[in-house]
Amino acid sequence: MIRRLRAPLLVAVTAVSLTACIGLGGKTPPFLLTLDADAAPVAGGARTAGEAATLTILIPTAPQKLRTTRIPVQQDEASVAYVKDAQWVEAPSRLFQRLVSETISARTSRVVLDEGQYLTAPGEQLAGQLMEFGVDARTNEAVVVYQAMLVSAGGKTVTQRRFEAREAIGGKVEAKPVGEALTRGANKVAAEVSGWLGG
Repeated sequence: MIRRLRAPLLVAVTAVSLTACIGLGGKTPPFLLTLDADAAPVAGGARTAGEAATLTILIPTAPQKLRTTRIPVQQDEASVAYVKDAQWVEAPSRLFQRLVSETISARTSRVVLDEGQYLTAPGEQLAGQLMEFGVDARTNEAVVVYQAMLVSAGGKTVTQRRFEAREAIGGKVEAKPVGEALTRGANKVAAEVSGWLGG
């Protein structure tokens, strides 16, 4: 089962090996980053779904470099640093899960549940892995890669699809532009996931 995410970070200029990533040294960042959905459900709207006809959005799994509130910067194939002086308000996988849930609720007629909300059968389940959610220093782009897995009600069929978005940072690798680029990329992926799932 998958887990939830939220918020961006600032990148260090120095290349650091994966086993020696840059730390924040206990210093409080000037601000915390989060993800805002481009689309949100209309307040007051009501939807009804029969048993097992709902869609439960699970928190995606993530590699070790994303199990932090910092934003990774891929320097090359073997080196990672982190954006300096900024961090997400909570783990990016949790933030991403909420954004996907909001987007699907706004763009489709589905009854969307959180993994902590369903009481009996969870209906279809959207799981997956947040494979990339950071910066590619080689192209100066924010990169979001999500490997989605749709499990049918009852678990009889599983469908997978990979989604990827790249957004130019357009300047220095710093908290604000990186956070904005990752938010654009996350919303793009969420919209594509919503289109894949349909109404």
